[in-house]
Amino acid sequence: MLDSDEDLIQQYIDGNQQALKILIDRYTSQIYNFVSRFVGATNAPDVTQDVWIKVWRNIKKFNVEKAHFKTWLFTIARNTTTDYMRKKKSTVFSDLDTEEDSFSDNIEDEVMLPDEAIDKLKDTELLNDLLSKLPPSYQTVIALYYQEDMTFKEIGEVLGKPLNTVKSHHRRAIEQLKKMVS
Repeated sequence: MLDSDEDLIQQYIDGNQQALKILIDRYTSQIYNFVSRFVGATNAPDVTQDVWIKVWRNIKKFNVEKAHFKTWLFTIARNTTTDYMRKKKSTVFSDLDTEEDSFSDNIEDEVMLPDEAIDKLKDTELLNDLLSKLPPSYQTVIALYYQEDMTFKEIGEVLGKPLNTVKSHHRRAIEQLKKMVS
């Protein structure tokens, strides 16, 4: 049986160095895929490594009562990616920090693409091309929701955004994707 993330963190704090390696092995490909969407494949290994360095430095501060490890990890990944982009003097993420949204409280949690759109989006190359045309805040929500299986609440925690803003970004991203594949 696999140890939970929280068990592995405690094992690491108690001196089991192998426990951190298990966490790294468990999440590195997900972190790499997430950051590469924004910084590109060339820079993704460095940013991914920076994420793990920050995790290593701060793991003893992780509080299981405040967040799930995966949410905490992706928050670090998002912040590290943002820092990297800022250092490169890019304004790509500027809307993540300045965009304010208000949207109806009644947005459904699940918005499905039409069947024909899903068929078109099964082509990974086409999907990556379409996603790259979305605003970065929408790309982030889509990546975390569909690729990392996070809930809207978890995504809100990662991004530091209200739940309704996350739902709004998701809905708008889906609408834009629908228009692109029509």
